[in-house]
Amino acid sequence: MSQPSSVAVYARISSDQDGTALGVTRQLQDCRELAHRLGFTVAEEYVDNDLSAFTGKKRRPEYERMLTDLADGMRDAVIVYHVDRLTRRPIELEQFLDTITTAKVRHVRFVAGADVNIANGDGLMVLRMMAAVAANESDSKSRRVKRKLDEVAAAGMPHGGSRRPFGFEDDKITHRRDEADVIRTVTARYIAGESLRSLTMWMEDQGIKSVFDKPWRTGTLRDMMTAARTAGLRAHRGEIVGPAAWKPIITPEDRLRVLAVIANRQNTNRRTPRTSLLTGLLKCGRCQHTLYASRREQKRRYVCMSYPDHGGCGHLTVVADPLEDLVQAAVLYRLDTPQLADALAGRNSPDVETAALSDALAKDREQLEELAGMYAEREIGRNEWITARQPIDARVKDLERRLSRITRNDALSGIVGNGAALAGQWADLNLSRQHAIVRAVLDHAVIAPAERRGAGLDPNRVDLVWRI
Repeated sequence: MSQPSSVAVYARISSDQDGTALGVTRQLQDCRELAHRLGFTVAEEYVDNDLSAFTGKKRRPEYERMLTDLADGMRDAVIVYHVDRLTRRPIELEQFLDTITTAKVRHVRFVAGADVNIANGDGLMVLRMMAAVAANESDSKSRRVKRKLDEVAAAGMPHGGSRRPFGFEDDKITHRRDEADVIRTVTARYIAGESLRSLTMWMEDQGIKSVFDKPWRTGTLRDMMTAARTAGLRAHRGEIVGPAAWKPIITPEDRLRVLAVIANRQNTNRRTPRTSLLTGLLKCGRCQHTLYASRREQKRRYVCMSYPDHGGCGHLTVVADPLEDLVQAAVLYRLDTPQLADALAGRNSPDVETAALSDALAKDREQLEELAGMYAEREIGRNEWITARQPIDARVKDLERRLSRITRNDALSGIVGNGAALAGQWADLNLSRQHAIVRAVLDHAVIAPAERRGAGLDPNRVDLVWRI
């Protein structure tokens, strides 16, 4: 058998947590030494760093390139540190053997494990057994890792990884005060009606950067506010398994309110920025259909549209600016009225309902926490833990859905009785926030037809129907 003249050296490491690639470097050094002892000439080194060969979910580009070069006859031998560096999947080993058999590659040598001669059946059998053992070791390791992660989650401890979450220090438990304050601020503003787009623009204006020192995006901001971690809850495999070891930055109830707002906006299919204060709040006094915002040259109007998609009479128009000024003034005045304060204080629902739902939710979460503690102390097994959790999880999800619907009055938090002060700040609020305040107080306004054209807005045309 002639000496190979173009040897491929392959190295791989599946975990490079410190990013130094020391494991790969050691493999290459040992492979070069073996090539030197055998008198082989190394033509190229193929290196896949931090890629697993067990699951098969991640592509190994250098391994694939080596197979292509072997199939094309560019390489006539392979040196690998150990068979588990080549592959941990028996099916992938067979693909490798098919490639080298077709290409008539006779030399495959390993630094550690065994010096296998693939030119005979016994050598191939040994190689296949080595690959099966490597696959079993990976499977056992995977089971141990999953069990450990289950135990860590049940105890409410943070997951591993090098990146700290926004709002937390490197230990992933201690709050980073300035970032935690940002999370509370944007959450409150989002619940109150401000858009994700507006909040990301605000964060950019304030120079607030993400953990990676990059500008915020709407998706990143949404994920942060809805994360179980932010509310002091421990999530594992897509489910909340109990309270976390760290204190919440926002309350679990506020997280549910954020989820409810997101779901509501998805259902209403609102994607474009709001351009009119009273969109969806006006009805035609002739036909009772909704008025729609429209622009003619430089003047904004609200119009009853007769198009097939709208179904109105098409015979009523009102100029937007004076109408919005009138409604704004009425809403700010109502915020200071005793009637509004009494209505809010005396409502049987949703305040009483909220208290009942929150109490039931707290009891179920306490029971989940007790179960998690029993599992962590090994008083019950994993199957018992899962079986006991299922009915409680179902109740929790139902309670969360019901509680999440009660979000309407969040826009009024802190401003009831402060209408006069709010009037001086109104112009500084973005349109989404203004609309949320108006919508929380006003159910709708009915606009009557004008008695004569060309006159200014007659306040008697506007019939305000209060929500509270």
